[in-house]
Order: sequence, then C-alpha cells, then structure tokens
Amino acid sequence: MAKKTTPRPEDHVKQGSRPSDLRITDIRTCTVGWEHWRFPILRIETNQGLVGYGEVRDFASKSYALMLKSRLVGENPCNVDRLFRKIKQFGHHARQGGGVSGIEMALMDLAGKAYGVPAFMLAGGKFRDKVRMYCDTPNEPTGKAMGRKLKERMARGFTMLKMDVGIQPLIGKKDTLAHPKGMLGTDTGDEHDLMFDVHTLQHPFTHVRLTQKGIDQIVKYVADVRATVGAEVPIAADHFGHIGVDDCVRLGEALEPFNLAWLEDLVPWQFTDQWVKLERALKTPVCTGEDIYLLDGFRDLIEQRAVDVIHPDLATSGGILETKRIGDFAQQRGISMALHMAGTPVSTMAAVHCAAATENFIALEHHFSDLPYWGDFITGVPKPIIQNGYIPVPEAPGLGFEINEDALREHVVADDPGLFEPTTQWDKERSWDRLWS
Repeated sequence: MAKKTTPRPEDHVKQGSRPSDLRITDIRTCTVGWEHWRFPILRIETNQGLVGYGEVRDFASKSYALMLKSRLVGENPCNVDRLFRKIKQFGHHARQGGGVSGIEMALMDLAGKAYGVPAFMLAGGKFRDKVRMYCDTPNEPTGKAMGRKLKERMARGFTMLKMDVGIQPLIGKKDTLAHPKGMLGTDTGDEHDLMFDVHTLQHPFTHVRLTQKGIDQIVKYVADVRATVGAEVPIAADHFGHIGVDDCVRLGEALEPFNLAWLEDLVPWQFTDQWVKLERALKTPVCTGEDIYLLDGFRDLIEQRAVDVIHPDLATSGGILETKRIGDFAQQRGISMALHMAGTPVSTMAAVHCAAATENFIALEHHFSDLPYWGDFITGVPKPIIQNGYIPVPEAPGLGFEINEDALREHVVADDPGLFEPTTQWDKERSWDRLWS
C-alpha cells in the first residue's frame, strides 16, 4: 500500500521562475532626458526571460554601470548582497556611485520577481503602506512668487515642501555680497563664468561673504514665503550657495524665526567638523547626504551627530539595501532620514521600497511635479503615481512596475539614441580587481 503523503504548505507557493538556475546574460541601457536633464536607465536580462530595471544617477555616465557587465554576466541576480559586495569597489561619491546603485536596484527588481515578492520584503518588510513625498521647488525671483508656487504644491496634496534659498538672487545686487574680484564672474557679466568659477571651488575656498544687507534680503524672501503659505506646513531650504561656515551660521540664526524643516547642504558633506559646528550653533535642523556613497561615507557624520537629518540619494548611496543600512545606523543615534531624489519613476519607485522598509524615514523628494509626462515611463502602478502627496507602496513583485518603452523612446536624448541596444563592447572588459595582494 502506497504511503500517504502529507501536503506541505510550500508545495502551493507559486514560483515565477527557478531562482537557483537564474543567470544574468546581459546589461543594456537607454538614456532619457528633457531640458538639461539626463537619466541613464539600465536593464539586466537573464536566461529565463526575467528582466530587472534600475537607474543611474541624473547626469551620470551610463559607463559607470556598463563597466560592471563583465563582472556580473553568468551570476545569479538573487545573490544581491554578494554581488553588491563584489562591485561596490567601483563606485564613489556623487555621480560615480550611480552605476553600482543602479545595478543594485535592478538586482532587487529581479530577485523580487524571481521569488514573487515586492522588493521591500527582501529588505525585511515595511513600516508603512504609503510614502510621503516632499516637493522641491527651484528658484523663484521673489519670496511672494515662491510662496504662490508652494501653495500650488499644497493644493495638490503635498504636506511637506522644499525651496531654494541662497545667494544666487543676490549676485550683482549692490552691497549684498563681498568676494574676491572675479570669483562670481560678475566682472565680465558672463553667466557661464559665474556658474563655472564658483562651482569648481568648495565653499571654504571661495571667500564669498554675505553682508548684513544680503542676509536681510534673504530673510525678507523667506518671510514673504511664510506670509503666503502660513506657519504650519514644513518647508526645507536648499542651495544656499558657496559661502563659508561662519556665514552659514549667521544666515541660519537669522532664519530661525521661520521654523524651517531643515537647512540642506550648507557646506560640503566632507567637512564633518564644520557640520558639528553648524548643528551645535543652530536651532534649525541641518541636513546633508545626497552625494555620499555607502554607509562608510555617512559614518563620521552620524557617529558625531553632526546633522539632524541624513539625506541619501538611492542612486548614489548604494541602492536599496545599503541605504536601509544607512537609515538604520542613523536611527540608533537619534537621527532621522529623508531621501533625496531627482530621477525618473524608475529610481523613485526603488526609493519608495527603501522608504517603506526604513523606520526613521521622513519623506522622499520629488523634483518634477511640473512635468506632465514624468509618470508615463512606467506602467502597472496606480496613476497618477503621486496621490495626494503620497506614493502607495507597490505589492507587485520586484520594484512593482513595468517599463513603458514607447514613453522612453519619445524622450531618448539625441546624442545617445537607441533603446536597450546590445552592449557587446563591454563583454570582455577585464582587470585584476582584488583589493589586496
């Protein structure tokens, strides 16, 4: 008599593929953009037809991702952490972290699809069902104009905002800035020189100083914003300009009556001692992190409690799992995490999964609320993607969306045409990658 087999729960689990046999076969890219923006989108292909999508940081080179192809083809994409450790040595701060970070997003997309679970489950599960978005707003000529623009964002449901507040509107205005002759390009009137000269130097080395008149004008700008939008909505401030730490303290103290959510990127992130000085001197929270790669890059700022808010960008910081590690490390020291984001819905949705899985998360940035076709690049998620100031966390496998190739094709940049074309030129790229002998 045949022995009766007891049914097992795992026998009824649906598998979209055989993960143990899954192998990477190719990595391809396309670059989309508008105005001056550029976004390399990457696709990892496999032997079972599953594909995973990621995004290299805005303005970064797709080569940062493609150089990793020969190190990944033949590997099982479900081994996300092992592959991340294999390639993370090829990333760096700012845009140079974009290749590794974009690859990690695509690996998480593939692993989730292979096991039939959303990416946030691979990161340990979720703390929230929807992710708060905060709406970035570039320069407006006056505080009243900025206030009106922010009111428009509030009417769309955004419950947290950010504005640019800095020295840019003061350039050329009499007695508002003191600086070495030629440092701001104002002697020639050449706007390109202005942007190029000051942005090639880090803040402590420009010796651009705010006069009291300059501070008063910035204070009036922010006062007009608050008078327009009210006192209750959180408003963060960014893009202060290349001024030194002492002037940042003077300006920060002058802005304290307006109860800003945080002051962002006042000085370069590398100068931890200057951030300590700012955090101790100001009663407004300070924030930095969009250009920092890996937890190792954040460690000093967090351990010294040099900031009140860390601000990684998933497309620089190392992808979903590494950014969750950063957030968890900050949480142990009483520091919260917001996420910087100026990308397409591909990287945005990757950030949504990370935000869902990280307890001390505040809000995720959205940079393109005035771009009508921003949400067209993906399908399979509720539209509009941002609903009353939030993005619902997808429950579909992987990152939870499908790519809309027609929309991508409409916005492929002219100097990098094509849509996920073969990349055989990267097949045999090799080097001796060991970090020790």
